[in-house]
Amino acid sequence: MKEQQIRREDVELLAPAGDWDCMRAAVANGADAIFFGVEKFNARARANNFRMDELTEIMAFLHSYGVKGFLTFNILVFENELSDAKELIDACVDAGVDAVIVQDLGLVKMIREISPDFPIHGSTQMTITSPEAVEFTKPFSLERVVLGRENNLKQIKTIGEQARLPMEVFVHGALCVSYSGQCLTSEMWGGRSANRGECAQACRLPYDLMVDGEVKPMGDVTYLLSPKDLAAIDLMPELIEAGVTSFKIEGRLKSPEYVANVVSKYRKAIDRYFDGDMSKPSKEEVRELQQSFSRGFTHGFLDGTNNKKLVDGTFPKSRGVYLGTVEQILRDGVVCRIHAPLKRGDGIVFDAGDPTKKEEGGRVYDLRRKGVKLEGEAGEGWIIDIVAGRNDVDLRRLNVGDRIWKTNDPALDKALRQTYETEKPYRVFPVHVRVQGCVGEKLTTWWTDVQKNVTVRVDSELALEAAQKRPMDTALLEEQFGRLGGTVFQLDALESHLQGDVIVPMRELNSIRRQAVELLAGERPKPPVYVKRAIEVYGDANRRDVAPQRAGEAELTALCRSLPQVQAALEAGVRNIYADFEFIKQFPAAVDAVRAAGASIALATPRIHMPGENGYHANILRLQPDAVLVRNTGALYYYLRRRQEQPDAVHPRLIGDFSLNIANHKAVDLFLEAGCDMVTPSYDLNIQQMVDLLEHSDTSRMEIVIHQHLPMFHTEHCVYCTFMSEGTNFTNCGRPCEEHRASLQDRIGMSHPVRVDEGCRNTVYNAVEQSGAEYLNNFRDLGVSSYRVEFLEETPEQVAEVISLYSRALRGEISGTQVWKSLKATNQLGVTRGQLVNAK
Repeated sequence: MKEQQIRREDVELLAPAGDWDCMRAAVANGADAIFFGVEKFNARARANNFRMDELTEIMAFLHSYGVKGFLTFNILVFENELSDAKELIDACVDAGVDAVIVQDLGLVKMIREISPDFPIHGSTQMTITSPEAVEFTKPFSLERVVLGRENNLKQIKTIGEQARLPMEVFVHGALCVSYSGQCLTSEMWGGRSANRGECAQACRLPYDLMVDGEVKPMGDVTYLLSPKDLAAIDLMPELIEAGVTSFKIEGRLKSPEYVANVVSKYRKAIDRYFDGDMSKPSKEEVRELQQSFSRGFTHGFLDGTNNKKLVDGTFPKSRGVYLGTVEQILRDGVVCRIHAPLKRGDGIVFDAGDPTKKEEGGRVYDLRRKGVKLEGEAGEGWIIDIVAGRNDVDLRRLNVGDRIWKTNDPALDKALRQTYETEKPYRVFPVHVRVQGCVGEKLTTWWTDVQKNVTVRVDSELALEAAQKRPMDTALLEEQFGRLGGTVFQLDALESHLQGDVIVPMRELNSIRRQAVELLAGERPKPPVYVKRAIEVYGDANRRDVAPQRAGEAELTALCRSLPQVQAALEAGVRNIYADFEFIKQFPAAVDAVRAAGASIALATPRIHMPGENGYHANILRLQPDAVLVRNTGALYYYLRRRQEQPDAVHPRLIGDFSLNIANHKAVDLFLEAGCDMVTPSYDLNIQQMVDLLEHSDTSRMEIVIHQHLPMFHTEHCVYCTFMSEGTNFTNCGRPCEEHRASLQDRIGMSHPVRVDEGCRNTVYNAVEQSGAEYLNNFRDLGVSSYRVEFLEETPEQVAEVISLYSRALRGEISGTQVWKSLKATNQLGVTRGQLVNAK
């Protein structure tokens, strides 16, 4: 695809840094840009992270090497944190941070109030997976977007061609099983939100697969939601030609050796492409990548959806390099035909197929081949005795057939450390020098840092004299001015315009060189200058004089997932029904039933919007619902564009759902100003954060979900296809989801329902319902008039009971506490009070 004339300088290798050693490792091994976080407001709260007061030092270090620095601000920002968020953005602007990576669209709004030109990157946490989602961001002048990991190569190319905004794509590292920005599992189970950088990795836990209420035997496959690690190093040519401009490596919690290893490999892969070399990475390169960290490698979704390749299911943690299996157990070790080189001192682990139990492992003490001790490295394919240290491995716990993994290679780690643990500069940059002068005048030199396009002038202190013996020539000047060892510069070209045979003392040339280097080095760290305005964070947060709601004035809406639930809700007196069915073909019956009852109906969109999926939304519009429950910015852009294109037509009301991740008043305003008629706050808010938000927002246009099964994981990975069919994706799975009901049973016996949507995406719902009934009075006092109850698998009788209890509470006949206690007493699973009580 050479017609696009992709240039090397257009392509960026973006590396993670959780601390200074990782940052140095990334720079030393060829990263073009680094992403890092400070002590708060980033999606890796467990990383060491940097301090806000280090920003100037960090950016000076990076810029001195021509490397960009992007600050991760990729979490939701709560109302009471907006002032602290402004302080951090101000510091970023002052320090010359090259961009900030943002999830929260309310934060995007505030950044644009502070600065019209400070670069913003849309985080993968924004769940941007379609051209329409990119278009939605354009009024806010984002510099680039980080696409969802679920986009395949064809979709990436489509997004680039249609949306025409630089795209960043993850190419290596851990994969989230859930769409980024759409995982609420940690929030539900521990009050540690993934949208707040506190992911507890529930996807890496074991689960039993329940099919129609019965446990499905799965052998040693228990890690049903734990994906392998992404490794797209052999797809670099395809990604470059698909229009990707930034290749992102995951790993701010990883070691500096990992960063050095992965960055250096991907640097070579990118350079190979631009050198015209289309060869794939060597077997040794792939092994070294596996050695640093690997749960097994996969292309993720880049080749398209292949559920069988995505999840292995037998282990959730890094294994390293596969060596082979135990063929014989000796008195001091084991016999194995090895699939990868091995030497003394390497770390190994024996895998018996049950990672929940203690695994035997340690250092290789000795190697023997045909009874002879090996001094060097054993090669691939050799049959060898692996001798264990006496106290490292209990050989009695091993079995023939156990897999062996090489978990550590000290020699590799040492070589990687040497790349950044050095006093030498990590990189050097070309300098062009121009020289002119004549007898009686000073020698004038101009030094140009080619990469920075900066030129400095340095003159000699003494005038040039006529040379009596050896005059200065180009060779002499190149020799003297080329002595740049220990600096970040190297002489690339020298142009001499000396008139006649002239000379100055050698110390003058040395002095000129030192001054020029000092001046050029001083230019490198200079930060870019951005516009910065003083703003009042809450200056736009007037309450708009919303009156408290009196008992009986509030409205209850019901989200139903089946036609019997719709009919039960109508019979219970609900006048606003939301239909959220698995398949769009089920919508017409719901529309007819609601219309026949004289009520209004909203149809729910899927949570994800991929290229080519607008037909779904066109079908929704053909059904002429009263409203659409919009769950992503791509779909929202589609409906807003239809309004613009057909200004005289009747259009449904647009209700922004929880998945838009609205956590502060600026996000509320952004979506209302964009065209939403009503919005729903994020499920990440606890009661205090919800109250803080409502106190600063137009509550007359807000709806609160007061009862629900929390949708925990939302994922492209289909449990039905992977574990209940022989197929690899929706084209060949036989659609077991239409015949069976699956759920995931956790370690404490809770069974979490798995439902599919029209796009064959799975949502794992929490087994236990949540209720925010205790806070109804708080919300009514703040002017909220619309409350939603959501159903999942409830019978019509249960629907009627839930609606009756909440209706009575809204009329003031019973307290919210009585609602919660009644539901707890009548629901066999029990009901938690949900995310509203989880303190952050």
